[in-house]
Amino acid sequence: MRIALYQPDMAGNVGAIFRLGACLGVGVDVIEPTGFTWSEKALARSGMDYAELVEVRRHVDWDAFVATVPQRIVLLSTRGGVRLDAAAFCADDVLLMGSEGSGVPEAVHDQADLAVRIPLVPGMRSLNIAVAAGIALSEALRQTGGWPA
Repeated sequence: MRIALYQPDMAGNVGAIFRLGACLGVGVDVIEPTGFTWSEKALARSGMDYAELVEVRRHVDWDAFVATVPQRIVLLSTRGGVRLDAAAFCADDVLLMGSEGSGVPEAVHDQADLAVRIPLVPGMRSLNIAVAAGIALSEALRQTGGWPA
């Protein structure tokens, strides 16, 4: 299982997701461009020393990413048609998170094999992507028996 970040806007969120990936043994793909200048210092600030312990793959754009992903892409989206608690995950899924400011374009949304949403109380727009990644990843790992020993 992997987490993929589509054109993330905030280094702090990316660092937090690097830490999540390091702690749970899940690699992270970053689909560029990012909304910040890529630097180890910026990412290390939120990822602490965990950022260097996660397997990170950087992709120059969406097409480059898709060319390397033979498995299923599961998009986490406020427009997802399947509730998280009703979604069925596979051990090799890639959990795709959109950018903080704009999510993913329609063309990317359409290429996802499954679009999942985390149910929220009425009137709430969305969760922080690092929080959403943690919630979705925990459910996916629970279903697939992928939690670290």
